[in-house]
Amino acid sequence: MTLSGRNTAQRVRHYSPEPILRHPGRILAELARDILRGRGLAWRLFIRDLSAQYRQTYFGYLWVFLPPLAASFAFIYLQRSGIVAIDSGGISYPLFALTGTLLWQVLVDAVASPSGALHGAKPMLAKINFPREAVFMAGLYMVAFNLAVRLLLLAVILGWWGVMPTSALAMLPMALMALVVLGFAVGLIISPLSGLYGDVMRALPIVAQFWMLLTPVVYPLSRGGMLAEVVQWNPATPLIVTARQAVMGDSFTHLPEFWIVFATSGVVALAGLVLLRVAMPHVIARVGG
Repeated sequence: MTLSGRNTAQRVRHYSPEPILRHPGRILAELARDILRGRGLAWRLFIRDLSAQYRQTYFGYLWVFLPPLAASFAFIYLQRSGIVAIDSGGISYPLFALTGTLLWQVLVDAVASPSGALHGAKPMLAKINFPREAVFMAGLYMVAFNLAVRLLLLAVILGWWGVMPTSALAMLPMALMALVVLGFAVGLIISPLSGLYGDVMRALPIVAQFWMLLTPVVYPLSRGGMLAEVVQWNPATPLIVTARQAVMGDSFTHLPEFWIVFATSGVVALAGLVLLRVAMPHVIARVGG
């Protein structure tokens, strides 16, 4: 077809009554293609959201630090006042709590990322045809930005307490990636529901606080009791423990569990992307309606 002397290629999308999951190889190929196609759009969406997120706030980018700091200061106060007795294993408890909450916030950000990205893009999803994966990639870029800023704060905290880096620090990037992948996998699985029901996003902070209490974020692992068993089976436990050990230069005690959770999270994240590809037309139909 010719328009004004130029040849223009029009992208055609074909719809079929055939179940989309009947050809998993085709789904994965289309998924990889759309992720590559949506990279530029994802970056522009990230820049837009980053500038809009802190534009009308007094503290601005300080909000990247405030949630984990507020959580850690609460437990530091309880420990210092003697209300709770927490043995941090020879590490200064403020240092123990601050590193734990900063690492935990990486996971929480990744869990909230898909739902938040989907909620923010609802008007655009209902009106414009574009690779939907770009929305979730933009959310991942925001997680990475917040992570980079918090790493600067973590470096300041470690310098303040005189913690010198060791060879174990080389494991930290892998541990942080595992936290992001686990959180993103959980977020992808629940994002179709969050697109349909606003209650899911409202419940996320409550669930995250309860999950934190079942994870050795502000307390060390214990060896006995029913709660210790629950904490041991918590998939976030080996990731938080390994990340903290990498920061502190301790020997790694949960590496087998770490790699199992990391690999499983990657598989679940891929399944979540496929699930979103199947569910997205129904979510968009409800949004448009």
